[in-house]
Amino acid sequence: MAEEKAKPRMPIESGCPDGFQYMHPTMLKNYGNWDYHEHLRPGVLKHVAKSGDELYTVKVGTQRQLGPYEINLLCDIIDQYADGHVRFTLRGTMEIPVADADRVDALVEAVTDAGYPIGGTANSVTFISHTQGWLHCDIPGTDASGVVKSLMDELYHEFTHEEMPNRVHITTSCCQINCGGQGDIAINVQHTKPPKINHDLVSNVCERPTVVARCPVAAIRPAMVNGRPSLEVDEKKCICCGACFPPCPPMQINDPEHSKIAIWVGGKNSNARSKPMFHKLVAAGIPNNAPRWPEAAEVVKKILACYKEDAKDWERMGDWIERIGWPRFFEMTELPFTRFHIDNWRGARHTLNASAHIRF
Repeated sequence: MAEEKAKPRMPIESGCPDGFQYMHPTMLKNYGNWDYHEHLRPGVLKHVAKSGDELYTVKVGTQRQLGPYEINLLCDIIDQYADGHVRFTLRGTMEIPVADADRVDALVEAVTDAGYPIGGTANSVTFISHTQGWLHCDIPGTDASGVVKSLMDELYHEFTHEEMPNRVHITTSCCQINCGGQGDIAINVQHTKPPKINHDLVSNVCERPTVVARCPVAAIRPAMVNGRPSLEVDEKKCICCGACFPPCPPMQINDPEHSKIAIWVGGKNSNARSKPMFHKLVAAGIPNNAPRWPEAAEVVKKILACYKEDAKDWERMGDWIERIGWPRFFEMTELPFTRFHIDNWRGARHTLNASAHIRF
């Protein structure tokens, strides 16, 4: 019985795996006992433990969607020039720990020669976090990973150099449900037309109560069309979010002409130096122009240039905009202020006076 009780339980297929088994030995040895860290150069950090042990981290930008060739190439470099350990960040960058200071320069050179940039630390533009896009998701109105790749090609210098007033977090989301999250700059798809319903398929494909419950504004209701169970949309209520499409593909909302890109600024999740804040719309109706999205890149670069030139040291983008005011922000960026920047949705009338753009 004692042996029976001591036997470890079988693993279950849920939750995160134990991260300690993948940690660098120096990390395990000094877990919870680190003293300080230093930024040696863009993309390279030095961590010093209270025991005196040192560990160096090299941060490598990737194209996020890595194939077998890229994975094998980078792992061979890590085995040869580092200590065989690596971790992926939420934003898809690789952090390579090295215990020996003499190996850092060789590792950086090998990764750079392979075509991968080193950077994304301190006051730089970090790698862009994004949703799955066309490769994995069933709802996207754009390809978030494609937007990331094309935009980071334009922002390569800002990733590899620490020249921004503060860290800049950029996110992309391929639908308006926005699993991209808050960011200093957020690039989100913008559906502008309600879904087109293929009534012949709804009764065979969709579980109608689930679709009705999925709508956040109660704009969908059951209906009988041509003698068959179907659905209908109250277009006065519909906010074109796309939430109905995943459980019911016959409610097609993606449109090559009317699915646009919107850009939001000033989002912040942390409470460092100032409170968290929601991002706010500054540009709408930008063409969803794959595969390089030049119009969206132009707006992002213009916002970053104004922020870089005018913000104070360590001022996050939202703090900078709150200081100079929204009218001045639109003047500096030369972005048009339109009626779409005003929160006039009837279901949110209580927020009208809280808008950052206009007061009543």
